Amino acid sequence: MQTEMNGMRRARFMVLAASGAFACFAARAAPPIAPESFDCVIEAKETVKLASSALGMVGELRVDRGDMVKKDQVLGKLDDRVEQANLDVARAKAANDFDIAAHKARLTYLREKFDRADQLVGSRIVSKNTRDEALSDMLVEEQQLRLSNLQYAEAQLEAKQAEAILRQRTIVSPVDGVVVERLLSVGEYRNDTTAIMTIAQIDPLRVEVFVPTIYYNQINLGDVAHVHPQEPVGGVHDASVTVVDKVIDAASGTFGVRLNLPNPDLALPAGLKCKIQFDGTRHDNIQSAPKG
Repeated sequence: MQTEMNGMRRARFMVLAASGAFACFAARAAPPIAPESFDCVIEAKETVKLASSALGMVGELRVDRGDMVKKDQVLGKLDDRVEQANLDVARAKAANDFDIAAHKARLTYLREKFDRADQLVGSRIVSKNTRDEALSDMLVEEQQLRLSNLQYAEAQLEAKQAEAILRQRTIVSPVDGVVVERLLSVGEYRNDTTAIMTIAQIDPLRVEVFVPTIYYNQINLGDVAHVHPQEPVGGVHDASVTVVDKVIDAASGTFGVRLNLPNPDLALPAGLKCKIQFDGTRHDNIQSAPKG
């Protein structure tokens, strides 16, 4: 009897031990519960180190740090007095069509002269040599007129080239944004390694966040997330997913997500830390890890 009870106790212990081991394994295999939100950073969509395509001394700057600028707005220029003088000369040449007018008038005369000689050569009033000379003069003048037209077209192109060279001295904003810093002042030399100013585009803003790999299949392009900027800004702002990284960082077990955050009234500054919540990234939506 005692032996039978000992056997039953041993069997019950083994069942309890097995069930405990299974519960421990299940606890390891179950996915972690999703946090309420993820850490993120609000950044400028673009930060432009603005320069000019030409080199030279800074002649004028119309904006300073903190000023708002518009796309294609002229912000300043390099010293362009030489280039402006070259443009004035090129435009004067491009407007000169006197040579063409002179050759047209002479060609009209030579054509009439040749027509008269050609009509009179049959009656022997004009010799054939005279007719041939009139023809030769007319053909030469036609070539002179063509040459004048070519030179006039070249002058037009040279004027456009001078305009393009002058435009290279102008500093133009490529985006709507704010001047973050001025790196050069009037009178300083702009070389091939220096920028003139830095402009940040803050409408829209860019939100960068790294999300644990377990949520990879739950975040897709176009999804809406709720961004909570740090105090004192605060509030809740909706942003849409524009980039989901296709490469996962194995060391941290995360992947990057980028979102577009509209900022039409420029109420949000760039450089803020934030919290972000994605719709649909809940722990009950995550499939359990396979057993085995």
